[in-house]
Amino acid sequence: MISAAIFIVLEIAALAMLSRSSSKQNIWLNRASGSVNAFLWGGGEKIRTHFMLQDQNDELVRINAELQAKLQAYEQAAAAANEQAATEALAADPRFKYTSATIIKISRNTAHNYIIINKGWEDGIKEQSGIISDNGVVGIITAVGRHQAYGITLMNNKLRISTKVGKEGIDAPLMWDGISPNGAVVDDIPPHYDVAEGDTVRTSGYSSLFPAGIALGTTGESRLVDGSKKQIKVKLFQNFKTLHYVTVVENLEREEIMALEEQGGYQ
Repeated sequence: MISAAIFIVLEIAALAMLSRSSSKQNIWLNRASGSVNAFLWGGGEKIRTHFMLQDQNDELVRINAELQAKLQAYEQAAAAANEQAATEALAADPRFKYTSATIIKISRNTAHNYIIINKGWEDGIKEQSGIISDNGVVGIITAVGRHQAYGITLMNNKLRISTKVGKEGIDAPLMWDGISPNGAVVDDIPPHYDVAEGDTVRTSGYSSLFPAGIALGTTGESRLVDGSKKQIKVKLFQNFKTLHYVTVVENLEREEIMALEEQGGYQ
């Protein structure tokens, strides 16, 4: 740094001596001085602009982070509001009781996926209650603790849902396809029934777990199995990857229905 300063001072002195020697040299020096000044001013302006852009970029990053946080909060609030609206709409049927809950843990990567929610028997949750969301069936409660409950999800090859398919309302069980988080199949459809692609699959109401008419998904391609029945692909409305809020649905008449079924079995 000291050497550079001495060099600059000596250069300035030399230029001053030359400026006194002749008018041509003076003109040349003025031009050179103007070029140097322009270069220095331009470089300084570029440096100032660089730091200004850096400050602006930092500010944009900060604003973007704030907007992302606000968006996430709005999405969570909207999801909760939608879930509440769905619960209120379903609650019109007095045979069923609905309890909203939040997912504590959910698995998605096995053949026997499960769910744990933040409500237990102190909140009125019982075993063999259905779990739903505003996008369809989620699963079934199979074990209940004091403050949490455990269940299997529709992404579990042990769970089958009673459904009605298409405009004709064909009775058929629905199960996970074992591959996709939003893929399922309906089985045991007689081959003479025609089911169009894009038809809606809904809960039948024949099970004591779920109310009738819950939309589960839409039909896709069909294939003949063993020459005696059709199997149809279903694209579920439920997205298990983004699921956060659920509703536990209890059939208040379930015990009476089970008792009647048991009595009928002994006749």
